[in-house]
Amino acid sequence: MPEIHSVPQRQGAVVARAEVLPSSGRALAKLAGEVLGADVRAVPVGEQESPVVDGIANRAVLLENRAAQRAALKTRSKVLTIGGDCGVEFEPVRAARERYGRTLGVAWFDAHGDLHTPATSPSGAFHGMVLRALLGDGDPDFAAAPRIGGNKAVLLGARSMEPAEREQVWRGTVRYLPVHAARRSGMAGSAVLETDSDEVYLHVDLDVLDPAEFDGVGFPTPNGLTVAELVGSIRAIAAAIPVIGAGITECATDDPEALRVLVPLLEAVGTCLGFGS
Repeated sequence: MPEIHSVPQRQGAVVARAEVLPSSGRALAKLAGEVLGADVRAVPVGEQESPVVDGIANRAVLLENRAAQRAALKTRSKVLTIGGDCGVEFEPVRAARERYGRTLGVAWFDAHGDLHTPATSPSGAFHGMVLRALLGDGDPDFAAAPRIGGNKAVLLGARSMEPAEREQVWRGTVRYLPVHAARRSGMAGSAVLETDSDEVYLHVDLDVLDPAEFDGVGFPTPNGLTVAELVGSIRAIAAAIPVIGAGITECATDDPEALRVLVPLLEAVGTCLGFGS
């Protein structure tokens, strides 16, 4: 049976709304448990902050939080990780890469590239580095080894990238599907299929959604996907390649009415992972 892990980390983000990520993530995880008929495992993470070291804000506490996640991920079940900031995705993807090997692909739905390293990040926030770290770049204590191959990672729906991130897209560090293409479910499925992966990890930063539909995120970014478009793309990806893990991150509201908008997303991700089957 798949599992839901609640990882209410905020230290990977350094914006004002980061303060509400823990309570919001817990609320979303609770809703996911109700929608999918599953218990929620609370992964203990630190509430404190720690200094910026070598260009990474809260470096020490992030490493401690990762250790707690790694212990929780010793399960052999498929896991739906509910954050918290995007940094909570490092350990689940690392664990999946360790388990499945170089055939693992990653579908990364996000308004941002998450392609910084400590050397290029203007803020030191790890949630803006996590995809690049999974590709094996950046600080040795954070860079994945073994890494996800760049030809195996697809960035979908990004529309707010800084010059250093755009450079990585131009270089082909990741495959990139802009919003207008990600809106078309067939193109999303084809892009992931073209990675020649045997299985895929699905990452959803909720800021990939248009704020007109859901603005309870740290960085509401206009011209995003609708919930229906996101669900369509997820279903197309799952029809092309088995989904072996997933994460939903950066929820910054615990308002029940606002969260109900996300029920179709939870149902789609749950179906991909085999909840209720």
